[in-house]
Amino acid sequence: MIRLLAATSAIALVASVPAAAQEFSIERIDQHIRTISDDWFEGRAPGTPGEDKTVAYLSGAFASIGLQPGGDLREDGSRAWTQDVILNRSTMTQPPQLSITIDGEEVAMVQDQDLAVRAPVNGMARVELDDVPLVFAGYGTHAPERDWSDFGDVDVTGKVIVVLVNDPDFEGGEGDFGGEAMTYYGRWTYKYEEAARRGAAGVLVIHETEPASYPWGVISNGNDVTLDIVREDPGAAHTALQGWMHVDVASRLFEAAGISYEEAKAMAQRRDFRPMELGATIDATLVSESEHIAAMNVVGILPGTTRPDEHILFTGHHDHLGTGEPDETGDTIYNGAIDNAAGLAFMIEMARAFAENGGTERSLVFLAVGAEESGLLGARYYAANPLYPLETTVGVLNVDGPGVHGPTRDFSISGSARLGLLDILTEEAAARGRSYSADPNPAAGSFFRSDHFPFAQAGVPAVSFRSGSDMVEGGTERAAEIAATYAAEYYHQQSDEWSPDWDLTGIVNDAQLIYGVAERLGNSTEWPNWSEDSEFRARRDASADARD
Repeated sequence: MIRLLAATSAIALVASVPAAAQEFSIERIDQHIRTISDDWFEGRAPGTPGEDKTVAYLSGAFASIGLQPGGDLREDGSRAWTQDVILNRSTMTQPPQLSITIDGEEVAMVQDQDLAVRAPVNGMARVELDDVPLVFAGYGTHAPERDWSDFGDVDVTGKVIVVLVNDPDFEGGEGDFGGEAMTYYGRWTYKYEEAARRGAAGVLVIHETEPASYPWGVISNGNDVTLDIVREDPGAAHTALQGWMHVDVASRLFEAAGISYEEAKAMAQRRDFRPMELGATIDATLVSESEHIAAMNVVGILPGTTRPDEHILFTGHHDHLGTGEPDETGDTIYNGAIDNAAGLAFMIEMARAFAENGGTERSLVFLAVGAEESGLLGARYYAANPLYPLETTVGVLNVDGPGVHGPTRDFSISGSARLGLLDILTEEAAARGRSYSADPNPAAGSFFRSDHFPFAQAGVPAVSFRSGSDMVEGGTERAAEIAATYAAEYYHQQSDEWSPDWDLTGIVNDAQLIYGVAERLGNSTEWPNWSEDSEFRARRDASADARD
């Protein structure tokens, strides 16, 4: 039995917030983070006992604060607390055998050191690649609307393509792909998808810390298990071999091909680039077993008082990476305290505040999605199988890794999307003495890396809220130092654990801002939309009749 923590009497007030603002408890938020990130939850990986414990905790927390179950419909017409997310789980049953032949010499590749190869999800239990050519395909991008193709008329069927991370604008900061802000073409998920569309046998993304925005250690763990949505033809969406290549291996390959790595990158930034044979081949044997599992989204709802068929969604992921090989301290558990136990605590406390105040005219849905770390799969599943119509979903407010080091003078969102939700956030922040600052690292492609993205693709106005980069104590310099340290030492590492030294007044500030936005939307007839030039606008406009 999981003991739900009683509300405390300690209330945190932030001076910059109007006196009438909703109050939030630092002690409750802190205790939720500490509990959900405890070792007992085993890293909260999908389809594990750790996920079962997490779902039970969240369901109990939602019930205790007055939410109603908002998940799958039961046969009797009632709703469960969860939405089943049916996934395919592929698990390697033996270590992968990998080697690359360079200049006639077969060089063994060490998994998670030289290459980080994922358990295959293309429908094959055994993958055998024998002397398959490696082809450098630039950024692996085909963008006809930008008059750009890294493939041209070159056929890469049956070959393994080696591609750069990010997109062609990263190095120079300007060009056909939006300048320094990463486009979806820069995401590794796109590169996997494009390789499959072209019939490649595999794809290896060259890892560099700066364009990827995280170190090699982030991807060199957990590759023995890969999750994906269940597909009718998985081979159409995934190549047999998918993974990452260490930049040192890439440099050796290019040197053997008579070109430096930097020269190869420069070539790939030109419109006339075409794939080049590297004169090297790869051998790979991957053995895995697959099964279908039901990961879970946890869903609580406060029905609207006058317009219950219109919904505002609060989202945040409840999963993390589970357990893995011991780190230098012997720790095997990826606790995910900041990512995203902090976001869950934020959500629970937000739901409590609205429940105590009777909700709003529109329905409020609190959606803790699963399998985010596996590719936003819980959010993708919901967007494809919505429990409440997307056409009448007002907007999505996502929180992933809120700041735990004190308040900021500003706030931000992931990416640089332009939409009415951002305008409303900016107005409500101004009333609280805060300003909007653009994403400080748009090259990281954060817009495509959080659970709001599948909703955006479906046309629903959606943002992933960020705490800001101008701290009350220490300004932008301290915020940058904290962000750099987190990326290098804590992100997707066992070290992401609860700390008694955190200053959670910033989360309280953020909660009051999001509460104000949701309260305004919940008691109005506003329907935020995307900007006129947004790629998501047409999808939203197509469903306008449902909102009339």
